[in-house]
Amino acid sequence: MARMTPEINAGSMADIAFLLLIFFLVTTTMDVDTGIRRLLPPPIDPNAPEPPPVRERNVFVVLVDRNDRLLVEGELGDIRELRSQTKEWLQNPFNDPNLPVIERREIDNLGEVDVSRGVISLQNDRGTSYEMYISVQNELAAAINDIRDEVSRDKFGVRFDQLTDEDLVRAVREAVPMAISEAEPKDIEGGR
Repeated sequence: MARMTPEINAGSMADIAFLLLIFFLVTTTMDVDTGIRRLLPPPIDPNAPEPPPVRERNVFVVLVDRNDRLLVEGELGDIRELRSQTKEWLQNPFNDPNLPVIERREIDNLGEVDVSRGVISLQNDRGTSYEMYISVQNELAAAINDIRDEVSRDKFGVRFDQLTDEDLVRAVREAVPMAISEAEPKDIEGGR
């Protein structure tokens, strides 16, 4: 007569597998990919009138070619100097007629402040490396954040990122807007 093999109770194994699954879900961390934080402009109303042309002096042109060469205002630039060049251009400390128009505005919680009408135009080649693209983006955003810090320290005595009152944050953002215009990547002629 053949021997009977005893059955294994698998009910508790399902419980153990479930507990292990829960354990791994609770103890592991999952990184969330983050991108560049930019607020895109709203879509253009097709019935809206043509916007007024932007004066050339109000546009700071930054180009990155396929060889990751940086051109700032038509001249070969250095990523290490981009932040200071951008800050000086936006602030226009000596009211240079070749730099952006600075207008005096009354802003709630700040009073009368100088606001730059400048727009940073960033354009890169399709062959630009991701690292260079991010480096340029970081330097341009850092220049604006540095100016925001200066305004915040001058008016409120703390850095911009330490402001907790949303009205004060909004006021500083209005005084120093994040005016970066990014054109669609294309092949920049002649390596420029």
